[in-house]
Formats: sequence, structure tokens, C-alpha cells
Amino acid sequence: MLAASVISVALVAGTSFWSFGLYIDPLEREFGWSRWAVAGGFSIALLVGSVASPAIGRGVDRYGPRRVILLGAVLTAGSFLLLATTSALWQWFLYQSLAAIFRNMMFFIPYQTLVSRWFDRKRGLAVGILGTGFSMGGFVVVPILQAVIDAVQWEGSFVVSAIVTVAVIAPLSVLLIRDDPSDMGLRADGDTQPEGEPPAPVVVTGLTDRQALRTPLFWVIALALMMFFFGMFGWTSHAVPYYESVGYSRWWAAQLLAIAAGSGIITRLVFGYIADRISRIEVAAMALCGCLTLSMVALLVTGGSVAGVVVFLMFWFVGSSGGPMIEPLLTARTFGIAYFASILGAIAIISQSGQIVSPIIAGAIFDATGQYDWALVM
Repeated sequence: MLAASVISVALVAGTSFWSFGLYIDPLEREFGWSRWAVAGGFSIALLVGSVASPAIGRGVDRYGPRRVILLGAVLTAGSFLLLATTSALWQWFLYQSLAAIFRNMMFFIPYQTLVSRWFDRKRGLAVGILGTGFSMGGFVVVPILQAVIDAVQWEGSFVVSAIVTVAVIAPLSVLLIRDDPSDMGLRADGDTQPEGEPPAPVVVTGLTDRQALRTPLFWVIALALMMFFFGMFGWTSHAVPYYESVGYSRWWAAQLLAIAAGSGIITRLVFGYIADRISRIEVAAMALCGCLTLSMVALLVTGGSVAGVVVFLMFWFVGSSGGPMIEPLLTARTFGIAYFASILGAIAIISQSGQIVSPIIAGAIFDATGQYDWALVM
């Protein structure tokens, strides 16, 4: 189950989150759109996707992750095919928005729900392993997508993404994903049922989504994550054009993004291991935010030189890798897992708002100044 989840998350992250920057220059050249307009398509999509997150979370709690993932794979493939036909800016906005809704049905909400149901003592490590899929999406899928774009243009890359999505994720969800460990005669953490004892469902406890919304901690967590994702996604969505703007070739720009993504494969595992052994995850979260800030400072001070990129990567390896793992771990520890998907979806409306505005602001800064320095300051 966990292996299938990692593969699926890698594919979704690679074809959506990490690959945004690959499409900016091709669309600018073909249609003459401004950089902020292209990035605006991503931001509008994130807005629509975040608004849909609570409904997706309730769907996962009601129907189970497996059904939602399967439906999401089919619908996401269809949205990629629509993106391949884009010829006007309104279509870019609309099709990206549809893709955002559908890919959220097979991204972190259902898979983090699975991990929370299947793991208890080892939940931190399991979240870390799941997070490696996100990193592998950038490390493995981004260079492949760049090669596909070079070979068959941006339209062809969306067609390839559609085919691979439905051909990989749909079979995995049918064959390997199970909503509850009791479906396979197991308990949480892979413990087996005592002989002769009927399978026992996972005992779930915790607040409802409405109860969680009334707690101050819900808003503290959501707003802190919003600021974190503001910085993280503002960078990743413009990483490739940034590197090109300071003199790197497009090939090297894609490789540097892949390296930044791939670093998380190790650091997420390490953080997951540590998370199971510490009680104050919020302290670790503050340290991670500090590392993310220092990574941006390194690029700003050095102007994107080779030495600056090396220093950037050192801090980015730590800051970006552990951050997204904080969200499900804090949610489960603070509010329980009875309504985990619904609460996570509610948090996503706020936390993802940082991702929505940062690509537009960074693109507008580049259009106005011809560089990304003020975007790094932001």
C-alpha cells in the first residue's frame, strides 16, 4: 500500500507541482503571454483546488481514499488532454483549474489519510516515506518531462502525462490500495490479528472538522503553513526561468530543479524517523522555516552564482523537505484521525492560499524589473 502511494504521489507531483516552471517559457514564446499571466493560470488553479479541498476531504472520509483516487486518476487524465488543446488564455485558466480539482483527489489528502489509518507508532516514518514520492516527482519526472517537451512540444507533454497518469495510478489504486488495514486482516503498523480473532477495524478518535475550526490551534497551524508554502511554491514555480535569467541553460535549469527536489528523498526519511521520537514538532517547524529563508538569502546575496546555488541547495535540502510533512503530522497529533481528511481539507484552503498568490507576484516582479531579486526578498 505504501509503495503504491509513493509511486502515485511521485507521478502527480512531477506532472503538476514540480513541472509548472517548464511550461512558462514555451507558452510565452508561442502565445506572447506575460509571465504573470502564465503563472496566474497556476495560481487560479491552486485557488480552485484549495476551495475544493474540504469537499474532497469529506468525500475521502465518506467513500474511502481508494474510490476517490481511482476517480481522480481518470478525471485528471481528461484534464491533461484538455490542456493539450489550449489556444487561449481563458482556456489555460479553465483547464488548469479543472486539473487542480481532479489531481487533489489523488494527491496528499487521500494518501495522507491512508497513512494515518495504516500507521500509528510509525506514522512519522510513514509520512516521511510518502513524502519521498513528492521529492522523486521532481527528481525523476521533471527531467523526463523536459525531454518530452523538447521532443514533442508542450502539447505533447500533456498528452503523455494523461496516458501515464491513468495507466499507472488507476491500476495501483485497484490492485494495491486498501482503505483500512482490517481489509487485509491487519492492524495499524502492519501488526497481524491474533489467530482466531476476527479482524478489528482501526479505532479512530478525534475532533470533527467543525470542532477543529473552533480551536485557536487550527488557525495557528493553517496560517503558519500558509506563510511556509508562500515562500516554497513561489520559488519552485519560477525556479527554471530564474536559473535561465541568471545565465544557466534550460537543460541545467531543469537539472538544478531536479536536484533540489531529489534531495528530499533522504531528508524526508530522516525527518520522518525523527518525528516519531520528538514531542514538539512545532519547534522543528520553526527551524525548517529558518532554513528555507536562508536558502533564498543565499541566492539573493550571490546573484545565483555556482557557489550561491550550492549554499542554496544545502539549506533548501532541509527546509523544503520537512515542511510539507509538518501539515499531516500536526493535524493527526492535534485533532486525531476520526475526521482527518475533512480537517486537512479545511486547513488546505488557508495553507494553499500562500501558493496561490506567490507565483503571480513573482511573475509580476519579473515583468516589471526583468529580474527575480525582489521575489527572493519576498
